Amino acid sequence: MKTSSEAEISRVLIADDHSLLCDTLALFLSHDGTVQVTTADSYDEAVQIARRDGPFDLVLLDYRMPGMNGLQGLKDAIAKKIAPHIALMSGDANKALVDDALAHGARGFVPKSLPATSLRNAVRFMLMGETYLPANLVQDTEGPTDPVLQQLTKREIQVLRSLCEGKSNKEIAQDIPTSEATVKLHITTICRRLGAKNRTQAAMIARDRGFV
Repeated sequence: MKTSSEAEISRVLIADDHSLLCDTLALFLSHDGTVQVTTADSYDEAVQIARRDGPFDLVLLDYRMPGMNGLQGLKDAIAKKIAPHIALMSGDANKALVDDALAHGARGFVPKSLPATSLRNAVRFMLMGETYLPANLVQDTEGPTDPVLQQLTKREIQVLRSLCEGKSNKEIAQDIPTSEATVKLHITTICRRLGAKNRTQAAMIARDRGFV
């Protein structure tokens, strides 16, 4: 039986044939003790490890590593149910590829160019069951025209709108719906992108820019 501390640890499998990048990601994600990371250097090895050492909570698959065959590897991994959440990583991405990955059941698409903190937040989102996408590829054409607000994803825009309405984290979580912890992560990201010190200032910036 797991202790309370063990129960809080999430297990992540990262598969990438660039060993230095893979090891660096593993070290960064596991440094606070809440995530346990295992690595693989090919798609076939990832499947073997998942079957042998699972269960894993999240699997990150490099889009171009040996054995992946593009989206075929993703579809195969989902069909084999190697983890409840499976996402793609790539050094380059375009909206068509991201849309295809989501259509085939990917939990997210993570650019390798993400800053370390953003990468950690992306993993946390996906572990919570949220879908993570690069902000520059998910802008809503009917969303805000302000260049500052265009840094936000659709979900972050939704959270920001709720902040402007004065809703609490609990109320926002019920509206979306999601967990309060996920709402807090969204608010942290919103504040960072808007240059706000807190949620109140974020709402004020949004109002000043004609968002509401």
